[in-house]
Amino acid sequence: MSPTEQPKRLAIIVSHPIQYYAPLYQRLARRQDLVIKVFFGWHAGQVEIEDRGFARKLKWDIDLTEGYQFELVPNVASDPGTHHFLGLINPSLVGLVVAWRPDVVHVTGWASLSHLCALRAFRRRKIPTLFRGDSHLLDAAPKGPRWQVKRRLLQKVYSWPSAFLVVGKANRAYYEAFGVAADRLHPCPHSIDVSRFSGPAEPLERDAAAWRRQLDISPDRCAIVFAGKFERKKRPVELMRAVLGLTDPGIMLIMVGSGELEHDVRSLAAAHPERFRVLPFQNQSRMPVVYRLGQLFVLPSASGETWGLSVNEALACGRPVLVSDRVGGAADVVDGASGKVFSWSEPCALQHALEEMTRDRNRLSVMGQAAARRAWSFDVARTEGELLDCIGKVSAA
Repeated sequence: MSPTEQPKRLAIIVSHPIQYYAPLYQRLARRQDLVIKVFFGWHAGQVEIEDRGFARKLKWDIDLTEGYQFELVPNVASDPGTHHFLGLINPSLVGLVVAWRPDVVHVTGWASLSHLCALRAFRRRKIPTLFRGDSHLLDAAPKGPRWQVKRRLLQKVYSWPSAFLVVGKANRAYYEAFGVAADRLHPCPHSIDVSRFSGPAEPLERDAAAWRRQLDISPDRCAIVFAGKFERKKRPVELMRAVLGLTDPGIMLIMVGSGELEHDVRSLAAAHPERFRVLPFQNQSRMPVVYRLGQLFVLPSASGETWGLSVNEALACGRPVLVSDRVGGAADVVDGASGKVFSWSEPCALQHALEEMTRDRNRLSVMGQAAARRAWSFDVARTEGELLDCIGKVSAA
């Protein structure tokens, strides 16, 4: 940036502080060629909020608003939240953003009244707008009258943004299905702060080994980890049944989390204590150790898994991954050296994949090294660079 050139002003509209996005905001705020302000429409992370997936109130134990400018916009919704379209109703949002005089506006998601109105308002004001979502069509082939109605509606909505920040292959195919032109699609992958999970590795590995001893897991056993919400779409119970079907009695599964299926998970684990350990929900600061409890991480989701950033986190911890092909980021993140993608639709595919991956423990270790290297391809620094490139293009248009 030349001495006379003013930094670009980027306004970011998002529902609430999200652990995956905060590192990006913090990096952007440190730049000399950019000024950012984040506008939250639901909450700013200071209080416990009911998480319907985990079926509990929670507040992350890492600071997600440190290091960048933000404002909590008043929300007048009677039932605030991101679980329904009328959960974000922020009448002052557009006015507050416009008053801040942005050069570019970044909007995350359209499925709330406030975000939809904002996209339309900035289009009318001719303010360049970047749209970021992670929807895909992996769950069902588009067809029927409802699809046609949705397609016509979203074709209109998707005519408003100046550009789309495409998180991956499945997301790109989604936009293409709605007729978004290729020159409006800009790569900007989902990512994590890899350094927070990758190291220092030795003390994290020691902590994980000590935790395994507390759980009475002997060093010679091969442990698989599932960490997340115990909900139907993630298929935690199906994963447990697949593990019970494995012929190797030395393989066990560590289930970490909570949710609507917690009773089922704990009941099955209690019936087979030699095969399972169940740990309660673990907060963010503990996750770099959680992933290291096992030699393999599994995400067997059947639907609704827009990306699966837990896969990125597991890779950063040096753990290979086994992922369903219904996981939105599978085609981008998982390669043959660091993991495997199995077909959700094939009977017994999960169990067969588990058998294959756990047969050779030394190979799992080699794959773990490849996983640690692979994780850096989806570090927040890459997202930062792609976003800046897109800002430059829409600003010059």
